[in-house]
Amino acid sequence: MKVRDLMTSHVVTCATNATCEDAAKKMRTEKVGSIPVVEGSKLVGIITDRDIVVECVAQGKSCSETQVATIMTKNPVTCTPETDAHEAARMMAREQIRRLPVIENGTLCGVCALGDLAVVDIHVNEAGEALSGISEQTQIH
Repeated sequence: MKVRDLMTSHVVTCATNATCEDAAKKMRTEKVGSIPVVEGSKLVGIITDRDIVVECVAQGKSCSETQVATIMTKNPVTCTPETDAHEAARMMAREQIRRLPVIENGTLCGVCALGDLAVVDIHVNEAGEALSGISEQTQIH
């Protein structure tokens, strides 16, 4: 099975000059935990709800003034629609991420999330291993 078969193709994005407040409001409205950041149709980063909390709120920065470009993850790991779903799960585990932006011909065309892989029975082990690896790395000691 390919990423194309599992990914979400309706992707909500924001521009680099959007504020963290703008991004957080989009996340709430769309019920998502991350938003790809684009310049035109080119992916330049990704911002997560955790980024906003840790890099903006917890540091006393103003969410209405801080641009997403200053706290986003730049040049995120990506895959293509033709990437094998097993490989996507391995990439998530290796990179300790839960979401893979999907790029086709240089343009963002979707997002493959860990949950997308978990709903397909043949990928439960890989998705579980990816989540386990992510959880181990992010525990607070």
